[in-house]
Amino acid sequence: MDLFNETRRLLLEGAEVVYHPSPDLGVSPDNLFERLREEIIWEQHSVRIEDRVIPQPRLSSWYGDVVHTYSTLAQILKPHPFTPLLEMLRQRLEEICSSSFNSMLANLYRSGDDAIGWHSDDEKELGSNPVIASISLGAERRFDLRRRDDHSKTVRLVLEHGSLLIMSGATQRNWQHGVARTKQVSGERINLTFRLTGAGGRKTSL
Repeated sequence: MDLFNETRRLLLEGAEVVYHPSPDLGVSPDNLFERLREEIIWEQHSVRIEDRVIPQPRLSSWYGDVVHTYSTLAQILKPHPFTPLLEMLRQRLEEICSSSFNSMLANLYRSGDDAIGWHSDDEKELGSNPVIASISLGAERRFDLRRRDDHSKTVRLVLEHGSLLIMSGATQRNWQHGVARTKQVSGERINLTFRLTGAGGRKTSL
């Protein structure tokens, strides 16, 4: 079965980015959103900026088998164990991506006022060519990419309800991404990003 018969491969220099608007995740997007909204242990994490500690403009939660650290976070994220639903999604994404995942970061954007700034998923524990599989649910939000060495090179993509975005290869070394604030969105969005932490990642075969 062709899991990606509607796939859009973004033509980016030094990156491998694949977008699928409606992959078969084994559960409908509406049902998945409702279950995750209730089942995820949503937490308010804080970031350290110079000598200040401020709350992130979104809720989040870390799941999986390994402790995770971000250089900007004011605390270490201790993972919650995968729920049966998250385990099902993990196995499904491993099949789709031909890659292994042992951790997942969930973000809840409560409205258009919640956002995430420019960054790369380039933590040392992810390896040099991580595979990041990102599920988007709920309100559509604009996903921005820009070259790390030339910020004039940008790409914008609207992440649809139930969509899947896969970043692999040298994407994190060469590009940054973010979700900007917007007054055009009032609804909630859930984002799940699966990755292999601690052992690097295998290049996706897509």
